Amino acid sequence: MTARNIEMDRANAERSLVALVLTIVELLRQLMERQAIRRVDQGDLSDGQIERIGSTLMRLDERMSELCDHFELTRDDLNLDLGPLGPLLGRD
Repeated sequence: MTARNIEMDRANAERSLVALVLTIVELLRQLMERQAIRRVDQGDLSDGQIERIGSTLMRLDERMSELCDHFELTRDDLNLDLGPLGPLLGRD
């Protein structure tokens, strides 16, 4: 195994690790978004809370896009195939 092969494997491992971390963050972002929508629909939040949650979720989504761009990943790269269960992040 040459040094070049080791570097390529290291780069591939790094990219895979970043994809896994971003997948977890995206899953949590989607769960928080669904919970926020549920709470809005139930009338549990004030207008100010709705505004803050909306802004926070939008900034998080923008940051996710920036990170995906930086690591040359797409959102589809984060959507793990769970076989018979389907994709982890659903189909948006």
